[in-house]
Amino acid sequence: MESKCRNKELTTFAKLLSGKFTNKEQSYKSPNQFAHINIYFRPLPWSLFETYSFYSEQSFEYDKWSPYRQAVVKLSEKGELFILENYKIHQSERFAGGGFDNSLIKSINKDRLIARNGCAMQFRKIRKGHYFGKIITGRECIVSRNKKRTYLVSNVDLYNNKLISLDEGYDIETNKKVWGSEHGQIECIRKEYFEVPQ
Repeated sequence: MESKCRNKELTTFAKLLSGKFTNKEQSYKSPNQFAHINIYFRPLPWSLFETYSFYSEQSFEYDKWSPYRQAVVKLSEKGELFILENYKIHQSERFAGGGFDNSLIKSINKDRLIARNGCAMQFRKIRKGHYFGKIITGRECIVSRNKKRTYLVSNVDLYNNKLISLDEGYDIETNKKVWGSEHGQIECIRKEYFEVPQ
């Protein structure tokens, strides 16, 4: 019975994550503070990891074919936590646009994936339909920006049809903020749902 309940919870979380999210409303209200971006979590075949996984892509609305972030994320459970492991895609430019064109990501397989150590996120259930996530480790998810090595601090609220996130990069040596929003969280609403494997 416990296993079935856990599987049901994992499916619920996968369905909540799946889809196209956009901050169109936020960017229209405050165009000088927030660019219009789209965030995609496109389900991949169950056979890839024998669990739920997604092709993740983030892009500016004005340049959909040149995403600024691409990854594959693998979903699993650990106790009461939901874990999203992060994988870099070899030759990721070949899959650019896969968020809105599913045919572009059909050839993704494990041979193209490289685990990004230290970049997994853990989500905890706050209440029914509401989860809060953050990077598991403190300073181990390294991102290079403008020739600087930074560590990523990421917080995500996922509930109803909303995805609210804040990503910031801090200098690995000084701990000073190097990049990230100066105006607070990105507030996205799900505009399209993608069916997850059953």
